[in-house]
Amino acid sequence: MNPAEPSSNFRPGLNGVIATETHLSHVDGQNGNLVIAGYEADNLARHASFEEAAYLLWTGKRPTKEANISFRQSWKETTRSSWTTWSKIEPFIETFQGNIMESIRVYIASLQARDTLKPNKEQWIQDALSITSAFSVGTAAAWRKGQKQTPIPPDPNMDHVSNFLYMLQGEYPTPKAVDALKRYLLTVLDHGLNASTFTARVIAGTRSDLVSTALGAFGALKGPLHGGAPGPVLEMIQEIGTKDRAEPYLRNLLESGNRIMGFGHRIYRVRDPRADILAEAAETFYESENTSSDFYELAMHVERTALQLLAETKPDRSIKTNVEFYTALLLNGIGIPSQLFTPLFAVGRVVGWLAHVMEQLEDPRIIRPDSRYIGPFHGSWLKDSKEKR
Repeated sequence: MNPAEPSSNFRPGLNGVIATETHLSHVDGQNGNLVIAGYEADNLARHASFEEAAYLLWTGKRPTKEANISFRQSWKETTRSSWTTWSKIEPFIETFQGNIMESIRVYIASLQARDTLKPNKEQWIQDALSITSAFSVGTAAAWRKGQKQTPIPPDPNMDHVSNFLYMLQGEYPTPKAVDALKRYLLTVLDHGLNASTFTARVIAGTRSDLVSTALGAFGALKGPLHGGAPGPVLEMIQEIGTKDRAEPYLRNLLESGNRIMGFGHRIYRVRDPRADILAEAAETFYESENTSSDFYELAMHVERTALQLLAETKPDRSIKTNVEFYTALLLNGIGIPSQLFTPLFAVGRVVGWLAHVMEQLEDPRIIRPDSRYIGPFHGSWLKDSKEKR
């Protein structure tokens, strides 16, 4: 066959190609289900702590009471070490002048990288702890640095999620805010072989170190097609402003051939199950906190209007609310700036990245798909050169 001819094995973007087997997550797009390490995502988000979920993904089992206590203590000690590392490079971070993604990238790159040539699950988990705590410390500290505020060291008595809000906002968070953020982070913990996770596994397949895999995944997340959707959702709702503007604003988007941000998903053909988790979390948070309900009520009206217009204008397609819509709503309520939506996603997803990396390291096989050449064939370089003289 001529190399330029189509091949039945060719799948642009590797769409539909099964590249690995995993114990970590199952995404059922037809029925709208998400399973994380054997547990329904909504059940995990409601009842597990962030530390318990990380232990589950990294070890393949729920922690016993004793293991949970020990793991939490190790996590707190590692978070303090992450702060020490941050303090050493903080002067250099000033050169990025508030560019938070670049600041985090450089900070993660400064972490100690140990080789993975010999299988050592205990070492891998310790490295995963260091990287995960560094994403949290680095995101909070880099944001405050960019806002001309003093970065705040972690509180040794607080858990991972509480500490993040404390380091970011400079005050002790309410239990409802902690629970809302915890649910969000567990909701985005892992989601199949997405672009950043696949990047991490490809790097791990070369037997590179865990720091490099996390950096590679973070680089993939930095692209707007993967990690940037919740910000535009928030901007859309704020631009609509009032309920009476929702219908003409959204209809104009559709008539102009534009997407309504926060609706539709490449995988889910029904409502994104993560949207249900965060919808419940948002409703609980806005009802229980001393937070103005005006924005929440506007967002609910925008969602209803958008779904009505999508059903009217695209009756042959099932376009439902996705996770980005309620991410924007929930994080805005907690007080997370929209500029932090993408790095905060990494604060949660890094657990899944590193779980996939450890799974990949247990199978010493490089990921090496084929490509199909579609360029020209010129023949001899010497002959071609003479003909052109």
